[in-house]
Amino acid sequence: MQVEILFFLVILIFSIIIHEIAHGYMAEWFGDPTARLAGRLTLNPIPHIDPLGSIILPALMLFGSGGNFAFGWAKPVPYNPYNLSNFKWGTVAVGLAGVLANLALAVIFGLMIRYSGVLGITDGAFAQMLGTIVILNIVLAVFNMIPFPPLDGAKVLFAFLPVRFQYIHDYLEQNWLIFIVFVIFFAQYIIWPISSFIFRAITGVGI
Repeated sequence: MQVEILFFLVILIFSIIIHEIAHGYMAEWFGDPTARLAGRLTLNPIPHIDPLGSIILPALMLFGSGGNFAFGWAKPVPYNPYNLSNFKWGTVAVGLAGVLANLALAVIFGLMIRYSGVLGITDGAFAQMLGTIVILNIVLAVFNMIPFPPLDGAKVLFAFLPVRFQYIHDYLEQNWLIFIVFVIFFAQYIIWPISSFIFRAITGVGI
C-alpha cells in the first residue's frame, strides 16, 4: 500500500506541475514572460511544490480514504494579465491551458488502455498505472474547472462577467473556509461522478 500511495503522489505532483507549466506557456504565448522570468517553465518539481497542497494534504487524503481519492495543487505559476496582448481572451486561454493539458494527458494514456489489446499491453500492473494517470488527470481537470476562486473555472467565468462583479471573486478568494466547504460538496456530488463518466468515455472501461 505504501508503494502504491508513493506512486500515486508522484503522478499527482507531476500532473499538477504540467498543469501549472501549461498556464505559464499560454501566458508567454499571449506576451507575458512572468512565468519564464520566475523560473517556473520547468519540470523540476522544486520550484512548483506547495508543501501543503502538493504533499501533506494529498497524502492525508490518500491515507484517510485508503488510497482511493486525493487532489492537490502546486504553487500557482505567476503571470501578469496586464501584459497579455488580449486581456479578456488571454485570461480565458491561460485559465483553460492547465485543464486542457490534464485532459490531453488523460486522453493519451486513456487511449492506451482502450487499445491495450492492439498495443500488446497485458501486464495488469502497467494497465493499473495507466489508469491511475488517467483518472488523476481527469479529476484535476474537473476540479480546476469549478467556477470558484482561486480555481481556473473562476478565471474563465469572471473574464466574461462585468467588472462590477470582481468584488465577488476577491471576497471568495480570500475566504478559504467557504472554498473548502464548496470543494467538499463538489468532490462528493460532482467531481467524482463527472470524472468517472469521462474515464469510461476515454478508456471504454469503468472504475
